[in-house]
Amino acid sequence: MANPFRKVRRTLLPWAVVLQVGAQAPAPPWDGRLAAQSSGAPIRAYRIPEGLSASLRIDGLLSEDLWSRAVPVDDLLQREPLEGVPASERTEVRILYDDDALYVAVLAHDSEPDDVVGRILQRDQLMEPDFFGGGLQFAGDDAVAILLDPFHDHRSGVVFATNPNGAEFEALVSNEGRDINIDWRGVWEVAGARTPEGWSAEFAIPWRSLRYPDAAVDEPWGFNVYRVIRRKNEEALWRGWQRVRGGFQRVSAAGHLEGLEGLPRQGLNLESKPFLLGGAHRELNDADALESRSTLDAGLDVKTELRPGLVLDLTFNTDFAQVEVDDEQVNLTRFDLFFPEKRDFFLENSGIFQFGVPGNPFEPPPFQMFFSRQIGIDEDEGEVPILGGARLTGRVGGQTVGLLNIVTDEAYGLSRESFSVARVKRDVGESNYIGAMVTDRRGGGEWNTVTGVDGQTIMGGAWVWDWFYARTYTGGEGGDDHAYRVGLDYTGDEWGLLFNHLSVGPDAEATSGFIVRTDVRRTDLYGRHRWRPAVLGLRRLDVWSGFNYVSTMDWRMQDYALGVALNPEWESGETFNLWGNVSETVLDEGFELTDDVDVPVGRYRNDQVMLFGNTSRRRAASADVNAIVGKFYGGTLKSAGGSLTLAPSPQVALGLGFTRNDVDVPSGSFTADITSLRASYSFSTRLTTNVLVQYNSLDRAFSTHVKVNFIHRPGSDLFIVFTENRGDDRRVWNLQDRGLVMKVTYLARL
Repeated sequence: MANPFRKVRRTLLPWAVVLQVGAQAPAPPWDGRLAAQSSGAPIRAYRIPEGLSASLRIDGLLSEDLWSRAVPVDDLLQREPLEGVPASERTEVRILYDDDALYVAVLAHDSEPDDVVGRILQRDQLMEPDFFGGGLQFAGDDAVAILLDPFHDHRSGVVFATNPNGAEFEALVSNEGRDINIDWRGVWEVAGARTPEGWSAEFAIPWRSLRYPDAAVDEPWGFNVYRVIRRKNEEALWRGWQRVRGGFQRVSAAGHLEGLEGLPRQGLNLESKPFLLGGAHRELNDADALESRSTLDAGLDVKTELRPGLVLDLTFNTDFAQVEVDDEQVNLTRFDLFFPEKRDFFLENSGIFQFGVPGNPFEPPPFQMFFSRQIGIDEDEGEVPILGGARLTGRVGGQTVGLLNIVTDEAYGLSRESFSVARVKRDVGESNYIGAMVTDRRGGGEWNTVTGVDGQTIMGGAWVWDWFYARTYTGGEGGDDHAYRVGLDYTGDEWGLLFNHLSVGPDAEATSGFIVRTDVRRTDLYGRHRWRPAVLGLRRLDVWSGFNYVSTMDWRMQDYALGVALNPEWESGETFNLWGNVSETVLDEGFELTDDVDVPVGRYRNDQVMLFGNTSRRRAASADVNAIVGKFYGGTLKSAGGSLTLAPSPQVALGLGFTRNDVDVPSGSFTADITSLRASYSFSTRLTTNVLVQYNSLDRAFSTHVKVNFIHRPGSDLFIVFTENRGDDRRVWNLQDRGLVMKVTYLARL
């Protein structure tokens, strides 16, 4: 099979810096519709009387009498563009429940229903991380998201979202929104519908898809609602609408959901998900001959809830054939690359295992104690078989715990290995924590262990202080050293501040994690001021300024950058970023940009000007552009690119991307082009075809990835995946490998 994790390259420039900062509930009054609950009051869920649940149809239309008699909340307030002002369009939210599920109804009124934007039908496309502002942001559609905090710990929760088409999106939020997992997939149901009043949606979330404590009378859950009115670029929330100390991802800012009593406990809550896989593959061997082979395999994933909120996952003969390949990029740095995790088993509750410094849109995380892509993926060879593993994650009282052990098989001359992780975080106060973590990797007589402690303190809601200290130990010579970090982040509406200091010793080694560079002290200090001028259609204007300084542990300068960034955003949704910086780099060791072009030891100025911009995604056609011009290791770098996205209907989405990097340094010059085409066709919310075609002119690599995904029942999938890689030093079209795989999974809840 073509390797879905083959090594690719990412454009990352050395000057980049972080800029982001059991009794039944009382019967409800069924004898008539009640007035909306008053502002500041909790929302109350009402148990559906026995025998009436069958009358509830999840079709997006709130036509059942159960909904019309439920008590709504409708006091959403704007976060953008007018903070604290009532939303320009009314949103009604109602909640019911029975022994099977939690039901949420949303009636999104709109005075111009024909202008409601709904171009997304495919699953998992409605929301995305907001890299500059933190948290989650909606894509190009009108949409509604709900947040549930069942343990009411003010730290973690689960998000469900939809649009007028009934497209599905879910995510896990942890650490007060600082860790967001948009790749998690839950089992639930939603439907949307357009109405003369605007649009409406119905959510049905089975209790078995949620983790919650034992039911207690009057014990509330955290709850919030977030709506975007796309033609106005208006954001409205039920709670947490404040620009300072607010935001949908701020779980502690959520309101209260009351009335959930007598919720079912279903024993071990056991889920079994076996898979069967068959495929055919052709691959070029060492003798430049194509070898053919067939594959027939099976495996099993098991999930059970040992106690409320504590989940045990088991996996046997794990396979990830359906995972999309990484984006093809060009690497213009001397550092290792970092690619996000996409494999299902590692995604649920993955935020528990976060320890280190988060990355940003321009550079990878400098230090991560645990990085799950170290398991089952070899940088040079590709996928390594996973024999099996176990993961225990969740909450026990005021603690968040995580235990993981995975065993990989022998492959490509690599020995069998065992990966182990232990993590605990203790709640301190309302939103703070102190934690500890241990990672261990062993195999072939070698071992590496890393231990660490960390913590987070939120002061006044807007000041966040993060710190950690880690110690590494390695069998044999070297590998014993330390790393630490202190960070302070203030995110206000008018002002912002980011301070970060990181130190990684010269012998630090974390083979279960990710370290960009060792023997380094790095300090970042950046400030932001925001204006909201009522001119030229502007919504806001941000100006950033600051610096970063990098030295060795003995204080020899390695890098510095001093810069200013200008970031206007218009009411229409258009935005751009103009950056300029002066920077200098000292190379103690040379490195290769390509096989024919290298950069020798020396001191270099790397001053650059950068521009990034995008049009509003509410339109059927949207575009992104980027450009970089500046000095580059004694020469010049000129980079330009962009993408064009077309969404003529909810079923069809097309994306064409192109980037050119023109490099001219004293040892030579080269041009690297990356071209990509993404296409998807959604027959329904359950049947989707995705195509990704990429070409890298520098590596003369041409790749194709086609995936058909049919959700034949909730939580159960049929995948048909075709992959092909072509290109070598002789001809672009020479076949390297090709594979066709069919995989079927079946979720059984026992």
